[in-house]
Amino acid sequence: MTTNKKKLLVTESLSERGRALFQERGDIEVVEFPNMISAADFETLLHTQAPVHGVALGATRFGETELAASKDMKVVARIGVGYDAVDVHALSRRKVPLMVAGTANSPSVAEQALFMMLTLAKRGVELHALVKTGAWATRLGLLPFDLFGKTVLIVGFGRIGTRTAKRCLAMEMTVLVYDPYKSVDGIEAAGCEKVDDLDAALPRADFVSLHCPKTTETTGLFDAVRLSKMKATAYLINTARGGIIVEAALYDALVAGQLAGAGLDVFEQEPPPLGHKLFDLPNVIIAPHVAGVTREALDRMGEQTARNMLSALDGQPIRANVINQDVLG
Repeated sequence: MTTNKKKLLVTESLSERGRALFQERGDIEVVEFPNMISAADFETLLHTQAPVHGVALGATRFGETELAASKDMKVVARIGVGYDAVDVHALSRRKVPLMVAGTANSPSVAEQALFMMLTLAKRGVELHALVKTGAWATRLGLLPFDLFGKTVLIVGFGRIGTRTAKRCLAMEMTVLVYDPYKSVDGIEAAGCEKVDDLDAALPRADFVSLHCPKTTETTGLFDAVRLSKMKATAYLINTARGGIIVEAALYDALVAGQLAGAGLDVFEQEPPPLGHKLFDLPNVIIAPHVAGVTREALDRMGEQTARNMLSALDGQPIRANVINQDVLG
């Protein structure tokens, strides 16, 4: 290996389109590691391969310990947009950019949110089972309903929330937006209504769809008190991050009839334990944190991740995809 090569640790989940971009360069060495590698094994790998100049992360945690082990880290990239497993402050202290995959998976997550709304509204799971079990005659007791004319409250109006809003508007829904960091002009220009008081907006919504990052501000955002402010006929959709909803409170609200149902792609603990109480509720649909992991999204995310890393190594990081902007000149 020539001494001027940059060494990158890349999780096995990086797409072929991303790998191809690395292969085109003669100054890059790629070392692959399992996506679900343990923290101890990942630290050992970093020590063994040091100096490491870049990492492409799936679910692997990354912080001060990993930075020290890598010796010469230049860029940390997420194959996705969430970064709650990364210590951003640690990276900033060392002037290492944290880069995400931009809009690569946002259409996919927005589609999943709409899919969950439609599945719940159209009683997809129940009616499918009804036909298979020969209970056709009972179908009028499980009438679906329309999204048309309903109100959805979107919490978080970033890359994914804006796209979810577009899809809900196409269904002729009224779209409310709660995002204290977005201007009223931008939200209204998108055909939506900005709300400044989340609690006051909840009783208006037939669906609440979460698209905010998981931070100290949003962890436990939907607890028992906040859930009690929703209509008993409303549905809660979470394709963002586990922990934004307090699952024990959600279970109690669903069992008590304080909430009509929920669609969950994410959980407080992932994978959730077998026998999780929410699994047995007929008005809950679940998925294994794959909203942003379609075939097309994986290709887009892999390619964008590779472009992000190469841009940083070349000294010109793609600014729009850098989370800790304070590290830029």
